[in-house]
Amino acid sequence: MRKTKGIQAGCILLMAMLILSACAGGSAPASSSESGKTGGKTQISFWTPFSGGDGEFMTAMVDKFNQENPDIQVEQLSNRSEDYYTKLQTSLASDQAPDLAVLHSSRMPQFVPAGYVTPLDDLAAGSKVNWDEFNPTILESTIYDGKHYSIPLDTHAIVMYYNKTYLEKAGVLKDGKPVYDPSPEGFTAFLTKIKEAVPADVAPLAQPSVRIDAYWMFWGFYNQLTGGGKFYDDNGQAALNNPQAQQALEYVNSLYTSKLIPPNVNDAVKLFQDQRAAVLITGVWSTGSFENIKGLDFAVVPMPQIYDQPATWGDSHTLALPKHSQEDPAKQQAALTFVNWLAEHGDMWAKAGHIPSVTKVLDSKEFKDMPYRSDYAQSADFVKYWPRNEKQGQVNDNVVKEFEKMLAGQQDPATTLQKADASTNKITGK
Repeated sequence: MRKTKGIQAGCILLMAMLILSACAGGSAPASSSESGKTGGKTQISFWTPFSGGDGEFMTAMVDKFNQENPDIQVEQLSNRSEDYYTKLQTSLASDQAPDLAVLHSSRMPQFVPAGYVTPLDDLAAGSKVNWDEFNPTILESTIYDGKHYSIPLDTHAIVMYYNKTYLEKAGVLKDGKPVYDPSPEGFTAFLTKIKEAVPADVAPLAQPSVRIDAYWMFWGFYNQLTGGGKFYDDNGQAALNNPQAQQALEYVNSLYTSKLIPPNVNDAVKLFQDQRAAVLITGVWSTGSFENIKGLDFAVVPMPQIYDQPATWGDSHTLALPKHSQEDPAKQQAALTFVNWLAEHGDMWAKAGHIPSVTKVLDSKEFKDMPYRSDYAQSADFVKYWPRNEKQGQVNDNVVKEFEKMLAGQQDPATTLQKADASTNKITGK
C-alpha cells in the first residue's frame, strides 16, 4: 500500500512538472515577441527627430493610426534633432536599429550607399504603395540607381512670408499679393519701397547674418539661373566657384550691404512675429506658429523668382526601413502599411506647415480648408535639394562659415566661393 501511494505521488509530481514545463516552454508571448508580435499585435519601433509642433502633429498621427489598425502597434521614440543621426548610425552599427526611421532626403547619401537602408520596391507592392501618387520631384529625391529606398512624407521648402499691413502701406500689395518685377532690380526696388514706408525699426527683409539662412536663399536664387545649381564637376571636384553662383551670391550680399536686410539680425522669425519685419524668407515650418500669433496680419507665397525659372531650397522628411542582420517580413510589411497611411493622411501633417508628398492630398477638402498652405504648395514642383554627396552636411557647415565671413564684411563674394571650393575639396578628398 505504501508503495502504491509512492507511485501515485510520483505520478502526480511528474504531471505537475509536465504542466509547469508546458506553461513555461510554451512561451508563446516570448517567441512571438521575437517575431514582432505582442498580444496579437505587430509592434513597430519608430524613430523621429521631431519636437515642438512637428512632434505634436506626428504623435497625433501615430495615435490615430494605432486606433484604426488594431493589428499594428507603432511605438514612437522622439530624439533630439542634434543627436538624431549620430544615434541612428550607432544603432545601425550595433544592429539595434529601429524598425522604421525618419530620414531626410539630404541625409540619404550617408545611408543608402553604405547599405544601411532596405530597398522598398518588392516590399511596397505588398503594402499597396502607389508610387504614381507622389509628387515626382519629391519622389526623385528617394530613388537611387532606379530603386526606391524610402517613402517621402513631405517637402519643406523656403518661402516668402510678408506682413500685409506694411506692404499695403508701401503700395506694393495688390489683391493681397506682393507686387514686384521678377528680376533682381525689381525685387530690390520692392524692398526699397518698403524701407521708405515703414518705421525705421522695421526690417524690410529679415534674415540672419549667421547660420544657414543666407545659404538657403542663395541656393534658391542660384538654381533660378540658367546653368545654375552646379556644386561638383563630373570628377567630383567642387565647382561652386562659377559665374552663375557668383551672380547669385553678389545679389544676396547686396541685400545685406544695402541694409535692406538690417545688420546683426539673430532671430529673424521672432522679428517677424513681433511685427518688426515686413518680409521674411524662411521655411514652411513657420506657418503653424505664425498663424497662432494674435494680431499678425500676414500671408505667404513661394520663394521670389528673380531670374530665369522658379526654384527654391528644400528638403524632405522621408521614412525608411533600416537594415538588420535578420529581417522580420511581418514587421517590414506592417511598417510600410503605417508609412503608406501617413502619406495618405498628409493633410494632418500639413498642419505643421509642410507640403504633403501625395498629390491628391493637395486637392482634398481637408488641405484646401487650411489657410496659407495652398498658397505655397506649388513649391514642391521646383524644390532643389542639396547635391548627393555623403559628406554634404560637413561641406555645408564649412560653406556657411565662409558666408558668415562675407556677411561680416571680411571678404567679397568671389573670395567666398573660392574658399568654399577649397574647403569642399579638402573635406571630400578631391
